[in-house]
Amino acid sequence: MKKFIKGMDLSTLLENERCGAKYYVDGKERDILDICKDNGVDTIRLRLWNDPSSESGEAYGAGNNDLDVTIETAKRVTAAGLGVLLNFHYSDFWADPGKQIKPKAWKKYGVEELKEAVYDFTKDSLIKILNAGVNVTMVQVGNELSNGLLWPEGQVPEYANIAAFVSAGIKACREVRADIPIMIHLDNGGNNELYRRWFDNYFANGGENFEYIGMSYYPFWHGNLEALSANMRDIALRYHKDIIIAEVSMGYTLEDYASYEELSPEERKGYATKEKVLGGLDYPMTVQGQSDFTEDFLRRLKAVPENRGCGFFWWEPAWIPRPGSGWATPASLEYMGDPGPCGNEWANQALFDYDGNALPTWEIIKNN
Repeated sequence: MKKFIKGMDLSTLLENERCGAKYYVDGKERDILDICKDNGVDTIRLRLWNDPSSESGEAYGAGNNDLDVTIETAKRVTAAGLGVLLNFHYSDFWADPGKQIKPKAWKKYGVEELKEAVYDFTKDSLIKILNAGVNVTMVQVGNELSNGLLWPEGQVPEYANIAAFVSAGIKACREVRADIPIMIHLDNGGNNELYRRWFDNYFANGGENFEYIGMSYYPFWHGNLEALSANMRDIALRYHKDIIIAEVSMGYTLEDYASYEELSPEERKGYATKEKVLGGLDYPMTVQGQSDFTEDFLRRLKAVPENRGCGFFWWEPAWIPRPGSGWATPASLEYMGDPGPCGNEWANQALFDYDGNALPTWEIIKNN
């Protein structure tokens, strides 16, 4: 019987705590990692950015997940008896379908230089993390690669370059420790055409082998649960790969949290789940709706044929709204060419209410 991974992405953990976040179960303050363990979680996903600060040293925010922060967080996770999914972004800040910005140090690199840079950065980082005693149980090579990585050289439809860049990262991991399983991760888990097209092209261009196909699935963006189920079934059988939902969340409220952030309206972006994206949801954004969604989601994941639905990671369940902890800073907005504003976009997707009290969904995760 394959192990079913129950995971959480806690990449902003240290920043959240520095900004005053505290977590409670039945009114008693608890360490977030203890709460995770008590509810069956076995793995923590941590992102790694190359250099998340400006050339003058201004932090980019959102956890500022450089190698030092990642090692510090990962050592704490390891000490708690949990595994680490190491998530390489190959960018100085957020990498997703809308942006895959080359690290500043790689800005002028061409294809061959980028392949070498991916290989060197991956190998050097993984060696340092393992030498720090971190229990790395999986590596993700790239983040939400639906439109490629390291743009423009690795932007869809440049699939030969995409395969070469991803393969360079995989080769580096295999050389450091061949037994660590590898994940390739796209977004939009309900979009079967995307997954077929991307992975057909990846394999046609000689992409290195790997163990897991990772999907992001946010019900307010990525279709209903039946679309996810259909895609998981097809992709698992088409490529004979195990499936992990590398990012998932569901909101539990549409109540605003402006008073917790202590920002002016012009300084805060507010939550990502605006009313206009909620029309196709299978469940309402309520406390009960979050629990019901999670139970249905887990049932569908475990029903993937050949027992290939192998786990999930709830994205940033502890990112509750606190002053100073947001998705970006002015320096990172400049790096991305994003108009902003900043603030917390995710608090109503967490597994804690705005005051840090654990929500009932933890019980669903524990018991399923």
